[in-house]
Amino acid sequence: MNLPNWIARRYFFSKKKRSFISWLSILSMLGVGVGTMALVVVLSVFNGMEELNRQIFKTFEADMTVFPKQGKRFLASPELLTRLRQTSDVSLVTAVAQDNALALYDNAQTVVRLKGVDDSYLQRQQLDSALLEGKLLLRRNNVNYAVVAEGVRNDLSISLIDILTPLEILYPQSGQSFNILNPDAFNRERMTVAGVFFIESKYDNFVLAPLATARTLFGYAPNEVTSLEIQLRPGTNENQAKAALQQVVGDKLTVQSRDDLNTDLYRTIRIEKLLVAVTLGFIILVASINIFFSLSMLVVEKKEDIKIMFALGATSGLVRRIYLTEGAIIALTGAVTGLILGVLICLAQEQYGFIRLGTESSIIDAYPVRLDTSDIVLTVVLVVLITILTSWFPAQRAAKIGTTR
Repeated sequence: MNLPNWIARRYFFSKKKRSFISWLSILSMLGVGVGTMALVVVLSVFNGMEELNRQIFKTFEADMTVFPKQGKRFLASPELLTRLRQTSDVSLVTAVAQDNALALYDNAQTVVRLKGVDDSYLQRQQLDSALLEGKLLLRRNNVNYAVVAEGVRNDLSISLIDILTPLEILYPQSGQSFNILNPDAFNRERMTVAGVFFIESKYDNFVLAPLATARTLFGYAPNEVTSLEIQLRPGTNENQAKAALQQVVGDKLTVQSRDDLNTDLYRTIRIEKLLVAVTLGFIILVASINIFFSLSMLVVEKKEDIKIMFALGATSGLVRRIYLTEGAIIALTGAVTGLILGVLICLAQEQYGFIRLGTESSIIDAYPVRLDTSDIVLTVVLVVLITILTSWFPAQRAAKIGTTR
């Protein structure tokens, strides 16, 4: 029989007398439990927000993107495109010409982000789930079409039924002095709106157009692009693919993954997650201070019992383990209960989404959550460290009673 565990359980679970110390221990257990539950839930919400953003970006952005290290455009030679397509694990390579432009429709106008793409873009099927109205079409029967974001449609009051009113895109000509009254100061292209998509507000000003149309509008040469977007085969190791692609494109171009393009957002989420974890950790520590007080008072209350144990041959180590075990019972009972409740809440939220965001403009209805094993391990380690910290000094004080006269 483990004597320290048996005595510690007797101290905590005894029903003969519920003293103030017993109630303080229960209060400590509840505080640790609530803090642990809150820590698990909040960290899971941050994980869910990070995963949600990844899913949003995956709807519009490529797995890998090639940019020039200097300037905003570069020459994508047929040889470069061929080498990229022949690279292992590469599925599709899309040439892109992208810049800000002025969009006109009927009597309305707005600034848009025009993204010219080649035919491989629609093969990626990324926007299929984001299409609200119309169809994904860029060119058919020598007619140029555009696919616009919901924000552009609202700003310009675009009607897909009205096929007679074109969407006109204006871009300043290079070498011309800027004068809005000069009709020759702008390149102009007209397109029919084929569809409307919606992802989230970050992409609300985008207009997708044929690559040749965008090049003509921007005054680019036939092989000039602002970027190359690369889709990888499923199951590909992104870090290895990124290194292989960087060797192909050389030193003048850089390859960035989807996470690299949004690194500032992910860094912000992780910093906020860390700050919240530290804050909740301090809350658990404050709740655990009650363990320190309850054990300290228990040592005073059981002083005569401790002397009797020493008289019967107990060692200082045995007495110390009794009170350390008592603190562990209080803290770990609350922590395990809070951990189970936190996991159950996260699973229920993930399955049923009963906690709503309360905003109509959001692309999801409920708070996203994702349980991460590392967060649970971190929570357990944090509670164990706090338990040792708050239980050690009362246990050490009890161990010294037998040495005092």
